[in-house]
Amino acid sequence: MSFAENPLLETWATPFGLPPFDRIAPEHFRDAYDVAITEHRAEIEAVATSAEPPSFANTVAALERSGRRLSRVSGVFYNLTGAHTSDALRAVEREMSPILARHWSSIYLDARLYARLDRLEVERESLGLSAEEARVLWRHHKAFRRTGAGLPDAARARLAEIAERLAVLSTRFGQNVLADEQSFVLPLAGEEDLAGLPDWLRAAAADAARERGLDGHVVTLSRSLIEPFLTLSPRRDLRERAYLAWIGRGETGGQTDNRALAAEMVALRAEQAAILGYPSYAHFKLDDAMAKNPDNVHELLRGVWEPARALAERERADLDAMLGRDAGAARLAGHDWRFYAERVRRDRFAIDEAEVKAYLPLEGVIAAAFDTASRLFGLSFAERPGLPVYHPDVRAFEVTDRDGRHVGLFLGDYYARPSKRSGAWMSAVRGQRKLDEDVRPIIVNVMNFARGAGEAPTLLSFDDARTLFHEFGHALHGLLSDVTYPSLAGTAVARDFVEFPSQLFEHWLEEPQVLRRFARHHATGEPMPEGLLAKVLAARRFNQGFATVEYCASAAVDLELHLQPSADNLDVVAFEKATLAELAMPEAIAMRHRTPHFTHVFSGGYASAYYSYLWSEILDADGFDAFREAGDPFDPDLARRLRDNVYAAGDLRDPAEAYLAFRGRPPRPEALLRQRGLAA
Repeated sequence: MSFAENPLLETWATPFGLPPFDRIAPEHFRDAYDVAITEHRAEIEAVATSAEPPSFANTVAALERSGRRLSRVSGVFYNLTGAHTSDALRAVEREMSPILARHWSSIYLDARLYARLDRLEVERESLGLSAEEARVLWRHHKAFRRTGAGLPDAARARLAEIAERLAVLSTRFGQNVLADEQSFVLPLAGEEDLAGLPDWLRAAAADAARERGLDGHVVTLSRSLIEPFLTLSPRRDLRERAYLAWIGRGETGGQTDNRALAAEMVALRAEQAAILGYPSYAHFKLDDAMAKNPDNVHELLRGVWEPARALAERERADLDAMLGRDAGAARLAGHDWRFYAERVRRDRFAIDEAEVKAYLPLEGVIAAAFDTASRLFGLSFAERPGLPVYHPDVRAFEVTDRDGRHVGLFLGDYYARPSKRSGAWMSAVRGQRKLDEDVRPIIVNVMNFARGAGEAPTLLSFDDARTLFHEFGHALHGLLSDVTYPSLAGTAVARDFVEFPSQLFEHWLEEPQVLRRFARHHATGEPMPEGLLAKVLAARRFNQGFATVEYCASAAVDLELHLQPSADNLDVVAFEKATLAELAMPEAIAMRHRTPHFTHVFSGGYASAYYSYLWSEILDADGFDAFREAGDPFDPDLARRLRDNVYAAGDLRDPAEAYLAFRGRPPRPEALLRQRGLAA
């Protein structure tokens, strides 16, 4: 296939340099990858074999310039495999994952490149580098060293084999979870099965059936459908069937069973860490994080676990009492918790979920997020219909600054569909850089909201709205990036810092002035009544024992799995069960992500690092306190420091220094406990 026949290899003349998604087909990727990898190899070889002594320009900057076509192809490909995949794309993904792993290993294990970087790192103080140049040199040197470039030939060869095998297993793991999610449907046959479900949930179940070519109503394993079903359906038998399928993904015993894959990945990671000289994979991973070592993560989790577990037990007592009135001697189970928690919430706060959703149409929440970004950072968002996006549901917005200058392109992909994996995330089709030219980013937010039926608006729960704000915080981290070198741009920061900008942005959703302006009834346009607003804000910390326990249990199992010095013959489910028993996990609460479907850890880059959300929550809780102390959630000086030192700064400096530059002091951990209602 020639360049002229493959849109991935063309120079794109589309508005904003957006990929011509309307012309890109799965069969284009294999040839495009072949060309891109060949080009990148030639660029790398030129650096490695240069006869000139190593300099920042001919080594570090040259590495930063290399592989641009490969980055472009991968930016398109991985956006599609997550948000709009197909059998053909999955086949390409399985084929390419070991090839790409082999390619990157050949670079990061290249002793010639490492020797050049090592010499520059030794001489760094005498090279006259700017702060950003010194940081990018240090980053490259550390990346090569952590990959094993300085080790003997046999060790480097084994590390390359491990990386390739892990890439294969990671791809299979994620595809298996998606297959389990796609294959499960729970039919709701008639009024008896639909009893108690509000109109918006019935409409979502009908839409899910239509998407799958089925009649009637179905519940799927999309979080935006199964969680409200578990929360609102009075049919205990149906809740149980749906819940067991939800927590049993990746553990079906068939071709999509992930238990053996997860065990092999844990074992390979342990071997990788040992070759690199670390006691465990967790020690290796955390050495390049804010937490620094597993002891610090254990301290964090211990400090939260006991008060969270005690609160969850108090919450369970309330649920048990209500279940007893309904079902006599029945024991509270996992499929009961959300349903009875909602009943208790209604009794305690007089809040009806359907009433709240009526004031949170998707359009209003998007407008609230955009307006918050405008008030904090001076951004404007103008929708640009007609651009060649990858699915008709995707919306494109040009982002400009106060002076009307182009900042980037933002794509919002909000609705659940069978071709999309579950969850919500931010990705970059193109990252920001200023090396050689000012390249502005193309950033994507992907959600899985249940679409309103027909012409009806899509209504969000408060948790859905929080998710939108969270992912938009990630998007702003990518859009506002203002660095020279692409490897430092946007969200390319420590894993336990990357959630700080996103979690911090969630706080503005809960600001009364934001809700008063944007929480408006989808039919009448009337603002949310002050009484309902007060109840919504009062209920923010309800059920936080449950939420904290299910999260911390997942973080603990992830950490303990990767603290194993070796993992031969590992039964990951038995290990999970033993770890939870040691924690005294409440019987009626499951991990938020059980090991066989823990995609964050086994196909998403969070191995040994799922604790990161909690670590970042210390920063976001303490960070938003700064705005409270200023008496203005949009304080201009704080917003400027936040933008300059966090959202725009990428990995220009150590994250602890970045936080200090914004806040003026280190974070105080007690803010986290207050935020979750675990301390006064």
